[in-house]
Amino acid sequence: MRILVTGAYGLIGSTCLARLHAAGHDLVAAGRAAAPRRRFPYAHWITADFARLIKPESWLPLLAGIDAVVNCVGVLQDGARDNVQRVQFDGTVALFEACAQAGVKRLVHISAIGAEPDGPSTFSRSKAAAEARLKTLALDWVIVRPGLVLAPAAHGGSALLRGLAAFPLCSPLVGADAPIQIVDIDDVAETVARAVAPAAPVKVVWDVAHPHIHTLADIVRDVRGWLGFRPRHVVRMPRALATFVAWLGDAAGWLGWRSPVSSTGLAQLEAGVVGDPRPWMTATGIEPRSLAAALAAHAAGVQDRWFARLYLLKPLALVTLAAITIAAGLEELITFWMVRVGLFDIPFRITAVTLLPILVHSVIAPVIGIGILVRATARLALSALLAVTIMGILDYALRPAHHLNIGVLHALEFQAPMLLAILFTLAILDER
Repeated sequence: MRILVTGAYGLIGSTCLARLHAAGHDLVAAGRAAAPRRRFPYAHWITADFARLIKPESWLPLLAGIDAVVNCVGVLQDGARDNVQRVQFDGTVALFEACAQAGVKRLVHISAIGAEPDGPSTFSRSKAAAEARLKTLALDWVIVRPGLVLAPAAHGGSALLRGLAAFPLCSPLVGADAPIQIVDIDDVAETVARAVAPAAPVKVVWDVAHPHIHTLADIVRDVRGWLGFRPRHVVRMPRALATFVAWLGDAAGWLGWRSPVSSTGLAQLEAGVVGDPRPWMTATGIEPRSLAAALAAHAAGVQDRWFARLYLLKPLALVTLAAITIAAGLEELITFWMVRVGLFDIPFRITAVTLLPILVHSVIAPVIGIGILVRATARLALSALLAVTIMGILDYALRPAHHLNIGVLHALEFQAPMLLAILFTLAILDER
């Protein structure tokens, strides 16, 4: 069967892609970026941006020869790169209608537990609206609504769980007592693999999760144990502090970063992640993995502990590097101004020769610093900062011999640690 998987490089999409490949299907993978094709060479990759493909006729050329579609696209909150309503309703419904026109035999739609018309966020309400539209079309559809997904790979909420579990001294939690049902990513992928089979049930909505209801505190505690860290006391964060942290996550979203810490994430958490998985379990015969079984199925390695410890350090590293770079540029700009107004008694000839590089750097540095804060330019800005830092080290190293010792010492005191910090941040910049 030739199957189109949309959102194919996301957490759920990539796992479904691998599971369908193992089942022998001919796969077409769709995403906004072309880079994942190197990681999944067995699929034919096409570019498909749901924010742009908002009419059925835009989708029809991409559906030629497609027997089934597995739609794994979803975004949590509006931001610089995302528009929830446009992606999860306009583009998604356009895909559904195009499938009906193209005669696609089966459509599996990944939604979410809690997708209701009166849900707490645009995320849940747009999911519900898309589900409602799908149910009116002449298609053999299956709606899969996962709970909180646990996976060996870490992205979004599952990544945040690891970061919280690795937090030093204590476990600071918002909504520590929020009710949550988890689901192992392999159970989601197995459900999709069975749902595309010709004899599978159609026109069904399945809540896909283990029936046991946990609290967020329970899950973080168990993830911490899985990572091999000592137990920590849970500290329940005040609502006001949680709102402020969510606001920071929202701001990061408008800079292009997809943070699970956001006002939408907070609203969904407070509403709970609880559904009724019994119809799904009965129809498919799948016995879902419990939280303990899901963690035990994949032993934590050193790379998991590294990721957990680095997860919350990554935004701190970006903000710190940006702040240092902007501050350095502003400091040099102030120095240049003080010389020009005569606060420093320096001859004009020396001023022209020595201060021109300072003036140039005072303009470039803030631009680089701001670029670090924006997701689309972060890698380029960090690379530029790396180049500037290397040039600074070389400048000191190549000075006359009587300045050499002081120059090298200065480089080791500031420039070399800066160089390592930039390399560290570049190494952990990838989001998925």
